[in-house]
Amino acid sequence: MNRRITPSLITALKPNEIFVFGSNLQGIHAGGAARAARLHFGAVMGQGVGMQGQSYAIPTMQGGTETIKPYVDEFVEYARKHPELHFLVTAIGCGIAGFDADDIAPLFEEAKDIENISLPDEFWDVLE
Repeated sequence: MNRRITPSLITALKPNEIFVFGSNLQGIHAGGAARAARLHFGAVMGQGVGMQGQSYAIPTMQGGTETIKPYVDEFVEYARKHPELHFLVTAIGCGIAGFDADDIAPLFEEAKDIENISLPDEFWDVLE
């Protein structure tokens, strides 16, 4: 398996790279990676899900992991349909939302074999 690791600090993106961050359904990108997405990578206030600028929002603040999984599945399907893009998944849900990698990483099981998705090192540690 090819371990594609998202850098722990992302300050710039190549033209084909997408910053994948944890958001809230209201799209209030005020803290953590969501704030970075808004300030640097085109995330739009008021849009809590999906592509926006050079970023992709996955809601993580609305409940347990069972409420996050459908959004992760939607993201994985989107990435499959866009092989020309490279998605850099941050440690979504592991900051302000209060989850840890053991909770969130299993939601990305399908992403392990998708070459244009990179995952945080701590997610790989759980998935392998």
